[in-house]
Amino acid sequence: MNLWTIQEADFTPATQHHKETIFTTGNGYLATRGTFEEGFPNDRRATFLHGVFDAAPLVVTELANAPDWLPFEIFLNGERFALDRGSVISFERALDLRNGVLTRRVEWESPRGERAAIVFERFASLAALHALFLRVRVTPQHASEIHVRAGLNGTPISEGSQGERLLHWNWQGQGARDGNVFLQARTFHSDIELGAAMRVTTTLGNEVAREFWDVRGEPTLALRVNAGAGETVMFEKTVSYYTSRDVEKARVVECALQELDAHKNWASAYQANADAWQEEWERTDVVIEGDEEAQLALRFNLFQMLIAAPRHDDRVNIGAKTLSGFGYRGHAFWDTEIFMLPLFIYTAPHIAKNLLNYRYRLLDAARAKAKQNGFEGAQFPWESADTGEEVTPTWLPHYADRTKLIRIWTGDIEIHISADIAYAAHQYWVATGDYEWLIAKGAELILDTAKFWAARAEWNNANARYEYNDVIGPDEYHEHVNNNYYTNRLAQWNLQTAFDTLNWLNEHAPKKARELEARLGLNAARLDKWRDVIAKMYLPALPNGLLLQFQDYLQRTDVDLAALEPRTISVQQHFGIEGTNETQVLKQPDVLMLMYLLQNNFSEKQVRLNYDFYTPRTDHTFGSSLGPSIQAIMACKVGKPDDAYEHFIRALRADLYDVRGNAHDGIHGASAGGTWQAVVFGFGGLRVTKEGWSIEPRLPHHWTRLQFRFFYHGKQEIVEIVADGG
Repeated sequence: MNLWTIQEADFTPATQHHKETIFTTGNGYLATRGTFEEGFPNDRRATFLHGVFDAAPLVVTELANAPDWLPFEIFLNGERFALDRGSVISFERALDLRNGVLTRRVEWESPRGERAAIVFERFASLAALHALFLRVRVTPQHASEIHVRAGLNGTPISEGSQGERLLHWNWQGQGARDGNVFLQARTFHSDIELGAAMRVTTTLGNEVAREFWDVRGEPTLALRVNAGAGETVMFEKTVSYYTSRDVEKARVVECALQELDAHKNWASAYQANADAWQEEWERTDVVIEGDEEAQLALRFNLFQMLIAAPRHDDRVNIGAKTLSGFGYRGHAFWDTEIFMLPLFIYTAPHIAKNLLNYRYRLLDAARAKAKQNGFEGAQFPWESADTGEEVTPTWLPHYADRTKLIRIWTGDIEIHISADIAYAAHQYWVATGDYEWLIAKGAELILDTAKFWAARAEWNNANARYEYNDVIGPDEYHEHVNNNYYTNRLAQWNLQTAFDTLNWLNEHAPKKARELEARLGLNAARLDKWRDVIAKMYLPALPNGLLLQFQDYLQRTDVDLAALEPRTISVQQHFGIEGTNETQVLKQPDVLMLMYLLQNNFSEKQVRLNYDFYTPRTDHTFGSSLGPSIQAIMACKVGKPDDAYEHFIRALRADLYDVRGNAHDGIHGASAGGTWQAVVFGFGGLRVTKEGWSIEPRLPHHWTRLQFRFFYHGKQEIVEIVADGG
């Protein structure tokens, strides 16, 4: 098995939407789904650029499917190459994770008997973020006139989960200059200008004609090449994108054309890209010996994270489906801070800082949301896009009956995300020792979210305690619950950490402390309220140490999940939304997630008690894709490596094997990021504190060696764990 290559050995039209997702390529500025250059019926073609959003019905805003750079049609003696006609003699596709190059090899016979071997190779350059490269080789079996049409499609369609098809781009102009082609378009609502430029060269073969077809919205170069029997001809297509997020509106086309000039040929661009990827993998790669499937699948998940990571832009976040599909419309959730960010904190702190800066930049929007809801401080939106406003849809068609609408409550009452963001900021500081960032930005994030939690706390006079009622915890099978343990405890942590941060500032950056105290109104009375909330926060638990998922959880109906097997649907689909809400079945166990995040606060005995209680009550296979990686870590902590591996492999396979049947919507970003945590913090047993780091390995029985790298306070550490007898 090639442990660096994702391969497809045959052509199966029924799985193409899934394959489009897993063969996504990108470079952190943009990503392109793994659709075919020549097109295929009902494909979901998409290139997404970070931060390029536009308005959309129901879902408020979405990443706008950018003008398509892929179109490349091939005609053999007048017959168009297409996989839905003629005969596919052989087919293979491979994504090289080492360098992000996607290769497709096809032997095809036309309806009239023309046969050719065709090879497509493409990549988005990691060395030049605005540039994309495509190389096509055609070897006809018989002497042929080969006609190719390479273009830019300025009217791409965005496909919604409800079947709607949206167009986001208003054509502004196009043309040809010095043999190159350009296109200019503008989003209808967000007023983002885009310039795309294209160059096509014949690098092998006898080109006999070339034309520019000035088709509105689809500027095209048409080339004719004569080839003898068995003679290979080769074409190179280079494309560049610039938007008004990068440069002034008036310069987008000029910059795109200049970008083409900077890249003379495929070979030099390929080498620069390969060098950039080598540097990336030297920071990020994890070596697993004794388990080839886990090794390849983990690298695939890491690759998907790396091609979605913004290296040069701190105005964007990573959406729940990365840049790989239409699911969740490019919106960012807590998925980034809790599941994806740790990978970058420990392997690429510069990327982690960009992602945290995105939240800092949008603090004013979080303050506006809190104020709109009647609170002080910063309340971050459940779903966030470019402005930081709440973009969670209020109503969506019911998954079981599209003629009915269901109310989406997460944007209103799933409030734990504010503490999740504060937690991520603190974790970044602990791991990196980046005091400059903490002083300039991180402290304000932590303090203003704490301010929200104190304002949102509800005083229960009868029981003399503070509560958070009518909420949704991370477990979204249960809505409108009171005192979700995860929410209450992390709010308490946020408040206490705010005190610790303020004390640290007063000692190490007193000027900044005074400035924040004045600007955020952190007077004595407000801080006294914080102390009171911390001391009197209600944390529902039993005397034996069992933490309650939420206040009346034990009054819900207990369900024997084993009795429902075998099944191919989630428990929520089985019982319905309302029915599931009345059971104890969890989409994911909030209590175990909390014990992972605040692991120094719980004894091993208490962790085991809660693990044993909540594990059989969790919908592991068809619930949340976020759960298995954390469940694997907690299984490691209670000494159950076989259980840990079962959950880990489920997370690893989420997209490669489409285990939930929805990978066509895009990569499960949280699951991908969580697999790295499962290996490093679970099987590797890494523990990091302000005082240093340690490991307590718990390798699966068949692993012989594990090696990973991470940064601690600016220094790269290398951990190598060899199994007993290895």
